[in-house]
Amino acid sequence: MRFNKETFITGFALFSLFFGAGNLILPPHLGLEAGNTWPWVTVGFVISAVVLPLLGIFAHARLQGTMLDFGKKVSFGFSLIYCSIVYIISIALPSPRTASVTYEMAIAPFYEVHTLITSSVYFILVLIFALNRSKILSVLGKFLTPIIFLVILSIILIGIFSIHPPMNESLYKTPVINGLLEGYQTFDAIGSVVVGGVVIISLQLKGKKSFEETRNLIRKAGIIAGTGLFIVYAGLIMNGALFNADFEQGITRTNLLSGLSIKTLGSIGTIFLSVLVSLACFTTAVGIVTGTADFVKGVCHQSSKAYTITAIIGCILGIGMGQLDVNDIIVVAVPALMFIYPITIVLIFLNVLPEKYTSSFVFRAVVIMTIVFSLPDFLASIGMKEFVTPILNALPLGTHSLAWLLPAFLTLWLLNIFIWLKKKATIFNI
Repeated sequence: MRFNKETFITGFALFSLFFGAGNLILPPHLGLEAGNTWPWVTVGFVISAVVLPLLGIFAHARLQGTMLDFGKKVSFGFSLIYCSIVYIISIALPSPRTASVTYEMAIAPFYEVHTLITSSVYFILVLIFALNRSKILSVLGKFLTPIIFLVILSIILIGIFSIHPPMNESLYKTPVINGLLEGYQTFDAIGSVVVGGVVIISLQLKGKKSFEETRNLIRKAGIIAGTGLFIVYAGLIMNGALFNADFEQGITRTNLLSGLSIKTLGSIGTIFLSVLVSLACFTTAVGIVTGTADFVKGVCHQSSKAYTITAIIGCILGIGMGQLDVNDIIVVAVPALMFIYPITIVLIFLNVLPEKYTSSFVFRAVVIMTIVFSLPDFLASIGMKEFVTPILNALPLGTHSLAWLLPAFLTLWLLNIFIWLKKKATIFNI
């Protein structure tokens, strides 16, 4: 597998589009609480925050359409509703969260400025990038990503080779599951179906390539981005675990990351971290706003006006929601993720599988089963836990917020066996 300059630029751009607020503040806190079980937590986190997003990029490379194509085998109506929900969640939660994290970690330690001012400047810059989207891959891939990666790598390597106090015991009984569910908060699997489309359209704007060339480029770029995410996540989780005796268990995610940067880079660590946070959050916000605007543009028959209006609305919404505290946004996000994440995971998986295993009938059945069995987790997350606890206790993995997993994959497996047996019976005239 050969990687040329364009592949690396696209891969770095993809990494920066993924890498935002949650990718920075979640892994260290996970390591802090995981303690000596940090390798198992890392396994779970990597599944939901690296493997699934990588499969999402592979699915985009195969489809080379829009996000609407992810659910078209169920029905156009379902796909439209699903995409609308995903884009509303993306532009209302992770995008504003990038502004909140930037303020708390890059502005507040140095200046007394109201969040409304910083959010406004932040999203004006996001809007400028979104309206000049043909240059996104080049700017992100050539300039911003290398800076982001080098600063993070410095924190990780210095932290690993520093002297640490004895590590505290883990707070988790099921570290793999805890890591898996915490990976939801990165929004990376959802991000893959959003920013994957951004990359495809950006490549199309740069010049025509054949279907095969585009597919190979996106796959290789996805591997580069996935490798970068794995290194960063594993390193930050490990650092959180190594230094967990130095911090109180109740420390906020942002304060922990600030503390780690000071312990590894010294007093200048705060400055380095502020640059890192600003760049990482900004690139993700650009990807979300651009992806949402692309979607609305496609629905509105390629209207450039629809793209511009959506980008402006997305940035205004970001300014408003950006006034919330980071932890408040994370809490608000949980119910939305409990509902939409299982559907997203299943759609990614189905779109990666060979066509012979994913007929329209199979698609519909698996997605319906996923929606039905993810409802108890969603209801529990919005305060109806007492009502659905007996149901969750009776379902396999129900107590781990994964009640949908076994029914979805059993449906996929059993329906394919049934279709195979039916074909065999037809061949032998049974």
